[in-house]
Amino acid sequence: MLKTELQKAADFLRLEFAKLHAGRASIALVENVRVEAYGAQMPLNQLATLSSPEPRLIVVQPWDRNIVKNIEKALRENMPDLNPVIDGELIRIPFPAPTEERRKALVKEVGKTVEDARIKIRRAREDAISEIMSKEKRGEISEDDLHRQKDEIQKEIDETNRLVEEARKKKEEEIMTI
Repeated sequence: MLKTELQKAADFLRLEFAKLHAGRASIALVENVRVEAYGAQMPLNQLATLSSPEPRLIVVQPWDRNIVKNIEKALRENMPDLNPVIDGELIRIPFPAPTEERRKALVKEVGKTVEDARIKIRRAREDAISEIMSKEKRGEISEDDLHRQKDEIQKEIDETNRLVEEARKKKEEEIMTI
């Protein structure tokens, strides 16, 4: 159970980092934008091929050219800081280089996201420790097993925290590098 919770925290961090655009085009930023199509709200990645041929450009190629305007409208509504451009049957989304102020704000967002991940990790540790403590109280495990399992839990937590810290440093470096 601990490994599952730690994996969820790592996945959360990875998804949130993918959503932060640091002036580089990332398909993760647009793939789940909801588009009105065929009488329903559908994610963009189910309506078009998404690619990033250049570091500062995403190209959306709808499978049905009749929904190009709907896609453009959804992109403008969901991402007002971007300026999608219709180019025939394609939609090009250029990503301008962020200003120094924007990059500093993104680094703060990275810090908040990392803290949220660490909270998830702490909760997972607390749950795992309370579970083994209740087993010890019920007599299912010995006191020695309790301490051994606590040490194992702490090793897993330390490793996960190390990976989170590496991811934070890497993302901050990516944001501050232009």
